[in-house]
Amino acid sequence: MLVLGALIVSYAQSLRVWFDQHQQVSALQQEIRDREKRVGELNDEIARWDDDAYVKAQARQRLGWVMPGEVGYRVIGADGKPVGAPPEPSTPSDGATDTQKPTWYTKLWGSVEGAGKPPVAATPTPAKPTPKPIITPSPKVTR
Repeated sequence: MLVLGALIVSYAQSLRVWFDQHQQVSALQQEIRDREKRVGELNDEIARWDDDAYVKAQARQRLGWVMPGEVGYRVIGADGKPVGAPPEPSTPSDGATDTQKPTWYTKLWGSVEGAGKPPVAATPTPAKPTPKPIITPSPKVTR
């Protein structure tokens, strides 16, 4: 009975490990199928972008471009914004809309301008000690 119990415990442990690994393999196979499907979708999208008609349609839809000789119209809503226009880029919500980070070419041009103007050496002023007030004895007044 003791030997049978030991065999059951050892096989149960092995079976549990086997089921866990089988479940992991199944999950990984499903993930592989999902990713292969996504790769197929992306390849289809790449193939669509190779078509000139699709590129023109996207330029019309996303950017509002028109072909030469055509007249483009925008419908303006009550709020003053075009109806059906692509969403505007979002602004940072931290309140830093007034100060924007300088672009790389602004930094480059600033360094070029700064290189032509050597820094002015500031002459350090020696710190003068403040004089102590002179205390003079006041004459004694007797009454």
